[in-house]
Amino acid sequence: MATAYVLYNNKAGDSNALESVKVLEIIINDQLKYIDVSEVSDYRIFITGLEKDDYIILAGGDGTLNRFINNIEGIEFDNEVLYFPNGTGNDFAHDLGYSKECNPFPINKYIRSLPTVTVKNKTYRFINGVGYGIDGYCCQVGDELKKIPGKRINYTSIAIKGLLFHYKPTNAKVTVDGKAHTYQKVWIAPTMNGRYYGGGMMPTPQQKRNSDKLSTMIFHNSGKLKTLMIFPSLFKGEHIKHTKQVEILTGNEITIEFDRPVALQIDGETIHEVSSYTATMSKASVIK
Repeated sequence: MATAYVLYNNKAGDSNALESVKVLEIIINDQLKYIDVSEVSDYRIFITGLEKDDYIILAGGDGTLNRFINNIEGIEFDNEVLYFPNGTGNDFAHDLGYSKECNPFPINKYIRSLPTVTVKNKTYRFINGVGYGIDGYCCQVGDELKKIPGKRINYTSIAIKGLLFHYKPTNAKVTVDGKAHTYQKVWIAPTMNGRYYGGGMMPTPQQKRNSDKLSTMIFHNSGKLKTLMIFPSLFKGEHIKHTKQVEILTGNEITIEFDRPVALQIDGETIHEVSSYTATMSKASVIK
């Protein structure tokens, strides 16, 4: 009998993550073994210890996915990986047409070929997108608020307060496949592998997952009030109508440099004080 190893993130979504994933006992007929991802010290040992018919159910949000894809880098295996989205934003699942806490669905084909982003001389794989600017700022503030017991995080509220009072736009140089572009007063400059990030925002509506190119959106040359007017349309992808403030570029390698360091987020995981990043579409297969 096959065993399903449920890797859950005790910090994703609800505070009692283990109880929230036990609904799988109604859905899955195989034996279930629950493992907190924080307790997996060596993924190579864990994965090579699986039997041929065993499989993994990854339960959590986009941050959990991000840590998983980076932890399995360079490990080849044939076992099936299913995803049970029960995080906060669940942008990856949303992009594929799945809802929160839907039946687990297979994701092997989506984690075979993933882009990378290099930040501060360290390279990470990412599954949704890299946010740079006020979106990174929102993640930074959200991380601080999470330290307060019982505090609910409202990223929309953080973004609005940031736009009005706290966050100042930057100037940017964006280089796509060797061609440089310069922009003034840049609020956000994400580079995307999928369509969604940040809990439902759609900065690059035409980006196709598993494409051979990445898309970057530059929101620029806009004052506070104009930015506040346009910002909500990001959730429907209608911001692209504002061609004076929004430009989308596509390419295989995208480097973005700001004229001052700001926070950056990779699938919701925050890195502070970043002056530049380079995102590259890599076609190296991880799971054969």
